[in-house]
Amino acid sequence: MTNVLAIRKKAEKMSREALYDIVRAPLITEKATAMSEKNQVAFKVALSASKPEIKVAVETLFGVKVVSVCTLVQKGKTKRFKGRPGQRSDIKKAFVQLAEGQSIDLTAKLA
Repeated sequence: MTNVLAIRKKAEKMSREALYDIVRAPLITEKATAMSEKNQVAFKVALSASKPEIKVAVETLFGVKVVSVCTLVQKGKTKRFKGRPGQRSDIKKAFVQLAEGQSIDLTAKLA
């Protein structure tokens, strides 16, 4: 438990640029749009980001209260590019559960 608190304190002292490095982009898919009815939002995040760092980054950047964070790493597919095999990059996704009555407008510009 103390390790989580240490990570949270470290994350709270991060600069705004470091927070944008953690939360890379929102995920705009059918599943992510359907999750918005349950007060959940999906983001692409850095592979090295931990759940407490993601929670602090979302709370700071968007001014909302986060209840929980679930993450997954989507492994990159092997695809062909001009006849040669290639590998797509791995992507880490974070599904963020917001407190009741809170929402994030992804269409609005961040201040």
